Amino acid sequence: DGLGIRRIIDLRDDDELRHAPSRTGDLALTTQRVPLFLGSVASFFERDISLAEMYRTLVDDSATAVVAAIRGVLEEQPVLVHCTVGKDRTGVTVALALAAAGVDEDAVVADYARTETLLPESRNRQVTRWLRSMHPEAVHLEELASRSPASVMRALLDDLTSRFGSPADYLRAHGLAEDEIVELRRVLVAAD
Repeated sequence: DGLGIRRIIDLRDDDELRHAPSRTGDLALTTQRVPLFLGSVASFFERDISLAEMYRTLVDDSATAVVAAIRGVLEEQPVLVHCTVGKDRTGVTVALALAAAGVDEDAVVADYARTETLLPESRNRQVTRWLRSMHPEAVHLEELASRSPASVMRALLDDLTSRFGSPADYLRAHGLAEDEIVELRRVLVAAD
């Protein structure tokens, strides 16, 4: 309540929400649900894809939802964007919003990479052990569960630049208007 949050953008799917409902009590805020993955989070562990492949899938298959989440950031502030862990769906969405707003990409990548340092080691051990019991042969399990390497975000931003021209152009290609990009800059970047 002390942060004055006015909007929550929840990127989790229905199963995640049932397992861990948001506890906002009587706070006066708007909750916007924008499930980002087509299919379940569990499917990425079952298919044992890399983090880079997961992010490519996210931007390719959930572009409309990514744009909807970024539009939610424009609706009202302060805003909290979250998923279950806060490194993948949140990391990609926030990185794209910041990059489109003109934040230096090195700073965007560093902000994303910092995420893994904030995940408690005890949480990582517990989650990894639980997932390993279900997917004993998985190669990418630990990376998917607990890592946010700078190289993965850098590769995603470079891929979007290669395919679309820039992260902002990726968002434009999926419906974000130029005036919304300008507003994103105003909302997210402090004037010097």
